[in-house]
Amino acid sequence: MRKLLLVALALIVLVAVPGPAWSHPGRGFGGPGPAGHLAEPLSADAVDAYLRGALDATGLPGLSAVVTHGGQVVHATGLGRDSTGRPVTPDTPMRVASLSKSFTAAAVLSLVDERRVALDTPVVTYLPEFRTADPRTGRITVRHLLHHTSGLSDRTLDIGATQRATTLTGYLAALHDGTLTGEPGSRFEYCNVNYDVAARLVEAVDGRPFADALRARVFGPLGMGGSTVGDGPADGYVSLYGAWVPRAELPGFRGGAGGVVTTASDMGRWLISQAGHGPQVLTPDARATLHGPPPGEDYAMGWSVEVEEGRTLLVHSGNLFTYTSVQAFDPVTGHGFAVLTNSAALHDDTYDILLGLSALTAGRTADPPGGERQRIDAVLVLIAAPAAGLGILGALRSGRWACRRTGWPAVAGLIWPLLPVAVFVTSPQWLSALMNGRAVTWAQLTYFPASLTATLAVTAAAGLAVVVARLTRLARRPGRDR
Repeated sequence: MRKLLLVALALIVLVAVPGPAWSHPGRGFGGPGPAGHLAEPLSADAVDAYLRGALDATGLPGLSAVVTHGGQVVHATGLGRDSTGRPVTPDTPMRVASLSKSFTAAAVLSLVDERRVALDTPVVTYLPEFRTADPRTGRITVRHLLHHTSGLSDRTLDIGATQRATTLTGYLAALHDGTLTGEPGSRFEYCNVNYDVAARLVEAVDGRPFADALRARVFGPLGMGGSTVGDGPADGYVSLYGAWVPRAELPGFRGGAGGVVTTASDMGRWLISQAGHGPQVLTPDARATLHGPPPGEDYAMGWSVEVEEGRTLLVHSGNLFTYTSVQAFDPVTGHGFAVLTNSAALHDDTYDILLGLSALTAGRTADPPGGERQRIDAVLVLIAAPAAGLGILGALRSGRWACRRTGWPAVAGLIWPLLPVAVFVTSPQWLSALMNGRAVTWAQLTYFPASLTATLAVTAAAGLAVVVARLTRLARRPGRDR
């Protein structure tokens, strides 16, 4: 029994290692061909056939996607249904989580174009209320925020307090007791706080609420009439042992880091503008700044820069517990991609679908992705079910165990079954460590990692049941007090 539980714990740790949904916003990206190669135009029929196959293979409840090339939309579509039973279309509103950062950065740079904001000016110049308990906060510049090099970190700020805020002003007030992890500008550390502070900066300088400012500066000029900041979509889904369970989005602050709600149709307009076509909200210099990371880093401003086979692509993914999304565009070929889903799981199928779309633009065959989420959930079921059985068996055999164990063997027999309990109780901490210090709460663990959390709970309950049963039998053992 001990060996089986230890194997189960090892498998749980392997499954829990962050996959695409939990990793850095920019990840390895298979490009459509050698640098400088302009792929032949991709047909809408080819895109549609691939996406329909991807929906079937992944089992996603619904998805919308768009592919652009230069100044044209190759194809925009919606497949599946939302949690109310309505068909998903290219105009179905979807939460895009951290894709919001690219829009927030564009709003800031529009103010830079107007010379109302300077990137290398300290943020406190525009937001005197921006402070933490660390005096170095006064040296954080606007550029530091947008590059995630400010020193702000989930590890040293009260993220729970920020999520209870109802306004950007209240959000900044929740930072006052925090500290920085290092000198501003010294190193990259992904932290949503940077972009919510940037949103408050936009609000303060523009003179309008952030949602209104973003609409006026980005969404309106680009014709993104289905885009906003805040609420709007139907409830999404989480995966629990292979089944999609509808759930309301986890409550929390919706600002510049993850508050945008948009559609595949609107994402097409956004990607076209990022490629330098159609209506523009930024000058060419500002757009180049938006896409350019600092020396030695790969994160620009709401875009992660990836080099694959000598070609440079810009990518960003997003996960907001019940919705998942990814966007990318290739400055060389002019292709843009966005995939949005109304679901979330341990494995991010949107990124796999994006890779297939990229392959299609290069004229390569792309098999629809799928099965990874189902395999992960199957492994977790195969861990949870035997663990529950072992717990029951261990409790039933506790009397026999108590008769044969004395001294240190008895102590060991009471300690090792508590290992799953320790793993479960500390899961927010070790998952946070696996996610490079990103804050993880118990509430979050019941969303897209729901299958993992349930398996951890089952193994912990099994171990605890064995310990309680053994202690009870030891207490009743004849001659215990002699």
